[in-house]
Amino acid sequence: MVVEPGFDLADLTFWKKPLDERNAALARLRAMERPVYFAEPKVPMLRSGKGFYAIVRHADVVEISRNPKVFSSEPAVTSPPPPGWVKNVFGESIVNMDDPRHARLRRIVSRAFSPKMLADLNDDIQRACERIVDDVIAEGPRDFVAQVAARLPITVICDMMGIPQELREKVHRHVDISTAYTGVRSSVGRTLRMAASNVHALFELQRMVIKLGRERVENPRKDLVSALVNANVDGEKLTDKELGSFFAMLLVAGNETARNTMAHGIRLLTVNPEQRELLLSDFDAHIGGTIEEMVRYVSPIIQFRRNVTQEYELRGVTLKPGDQVALMYGSANRDEEVFTDPDRFDITRTPNPHVGFGGPGPHFCLGANLARQEIKIMFKELFTRLPDIRSVGEPELLLSNFDNSVRSQAFTFGEG
Repeated sequence: MVVEPGFDLADLTFWKKPLDERNAALARLRAMERPVYFAEPKVPMLRSGKGFYAIVRHADVVEISRNPKVFSSEPAVTSPPPPGWVKNVFGESIVNMDDPRHARLRRIVSRAFSPKMLADLNDDIQRACERIVDDVIAEGPRDFVAQVAARLPITVICDMMGIPQELREKVHRHVDISTAYTGVRSSVGRTLRMAASNVHALFELQRMVIKLGRERVENPRKDLVSALVNANVDGEKLTDKELGSFFAMLLVAGNETARNTMAHGIRLLTVNPEQRELLLSDFDAHIGGTIEEMVRYVSPIIQFRRNVTQEYELRGVTLKPGDQVALMYGSANRDEEVFTDPDRFDITRTPNPHVGFGGPGPHFCLGANLARQEIKIMFKELFTRLPDIRSVGEPELLLSNFDNSVRSQAFTFGEG
């Protein structure tokens, strides 16, 4: 059902609107008594077109996130979902699994994000940030996304996984293709062309890391691939397909949160000079709150889907098996019942129970602390060496109802 003319979350037109208009529309949805259903167009050869209930209130997003038995991540949390044959060929992403399969994989891959692993990465992240700022100074400011925000997370992930330098340009290219795929479409033809490109990108990423994994079985090193393909104390390790799927997920999901937050963040600190001044008055004291507020305000991932497995009552709506709900994180993060003056960017906001890393429960973002670490070190390096850095003009955004991605953002670090 369309709420009013020109207001349909399943329509590409809605996601072309300015952010202020979209936020106002979502606020009207939050004020309604019941969740609203939106029909979706069917796309040939892709399992889409079921329609969804938009879950826009913070409390409802949290409730559903904590109840995976009723609100399943299978067969997929994105739209359009991958065709069944893709899973057979490439394996299944951990984000599209329920327990016990999800618990097993998460138990294995969570070792990559242990406090010790993250502490060991600190120096590597610092060196990566230093190299990036060195290059920015040498090249001059052009595009903050390409030169900074998109470069750091993939560099860190490739360092973690032990990806050789000569393969990293290819990794960047395939990640950009996969990022562009998920979201609303302008035409069926474009959808299918993008789907084909995405499948090719996934194939190349998986082939790359599987080959590397087999090498690491014979000659293990101190990298994450070696740890994941060799049996550990409890005998668990990843299969080839699981390794390839995890690598693709880590590159796309693990990249997007930090990338999007930094890209939007430089502009937020530019257009809110009083918040920038406060941050720089005591960086170490305020950077934690700044990152949380950036993640809340930006909501790097706009939504995830969940699939209803049994009848469930939610604010007067009886959800039935087979129904689909869309957890609208960007809306939940501006819920007036939870956040005072939610459209204001405030780095001192406390408490700040945002769902920018996903809601609570088994699917809370594994890489949340890694993203925080990357953003903290990158912004400290930038503001220490380029204290006048700021964005210039409006960002170019990816047209998507899933990924709040900045395609490009002009910037400068000159005085004035």
